[in-house]
Amino acid sequence: MSVLVYTESEEGTFKKVALEVASYAKAVADLMGTTVTAVTINANDTSVLGNHGVDKVLTITDSKLNAFNANAYADIIKQAATKEDAKVVIVSSSADSKYLAPLLAIDLNAGFASNVVEAPSSTSPFTVKRTAFTNKAFNMTTISTDVKLVAVSKNAFGIVENSASATAETFSPSIPEFGVNVESVDKVTGQVTIADADIVVSGGRGLKGPENWGMIEELADVLGAATACSKPVSDLGWRPHSEHVGQTGKPVASNLYIAVGISGAIQHLAGINASKVKVVINTDPEAPFFKAADYGIVGDAFEVLPKLITKLKEFKAQQ
Repeated sequence: MSVLVYTESEEGTFKKVALEVASYAKAVADLMGTTVTAVTINANDTSVLGNHGVDKVLTITDSKLNAFNANAYADIIKQAATKEDAKVVIVSSSADSKYLAPLLAIDLNAGFASNVVEAPSSTSPFTVKRTAFTNKAFNMTTISTDVKLVAVSKNAFGIVENSASATAETFSPSIPEFGVNVESVDKVTGQVTIADADIVVSGGRGLKGPENWGMIEELADVLGAATACSKPVSDLGWRPHSEHVGQTGKPVASNLYIAVGISGAIQHLAGINASKVKVVINTDPEAPFFKAADYGIVGDAFEVLPKLITKLKEFKAQQ
């Protein structure tokens, strides 16, 4: 009986969240006195999972699974959990896992705790700490079902080096009919994605127009960050909707979130509250964002950003 963890990959490479959930699974397994088994789908090099505490890897390779399908993936993970007699199943809180987790909970008849931020405070009863009220509070949740399903919040537990000798085993589950045929997938290339970014630089209407977005992109390039925007900016067509972050857009749980010219509407703050350090640059000292920020600069972005970019470039040149 091992702890089962689903480790996500994209085009054969493990995502950052895969290493986070593997690290979390190791912590849970240590508390329970058991081992960690990972499920991978079309991943290339699974040995890296052993560096984060995984003891066994169930490798699934099938071209029909190249495109994510929540129903099919949930069914496959259920089969793996049954095979391993897993009583605790762990997934991430990525966009894909948010689709498959409820389906998996039903398949396993499992109690489901989402947005988990710490290893269990107790395994008998199984109790975890979760964020609540759009990251404004925490609650302690006890899962009493025989099988427990846990979704770990991004950047909450972190990546922990915990070497183990991982063995790989080919797993060939029955693959259900999808009902949907994916003909093509268009992806942005050459940019850091919001979902995977440790740093996000976001702009609002304070930038006055799309022609000024070069400052945001240059700052993001210097920091190795993803670019994002507020809802009004995407509604105006200045930036694509894929960059809209907030309660009605993409949630952000980065290590550093820099907001430029964003006042801080409650819907925006709700979507970025999980970020660890929040920096705001705004001309209005009464902007709501300043109350939520860890650091704030009252100033004109057109004056602050060029100076900030110059200083960061000088600092990087000295490294």
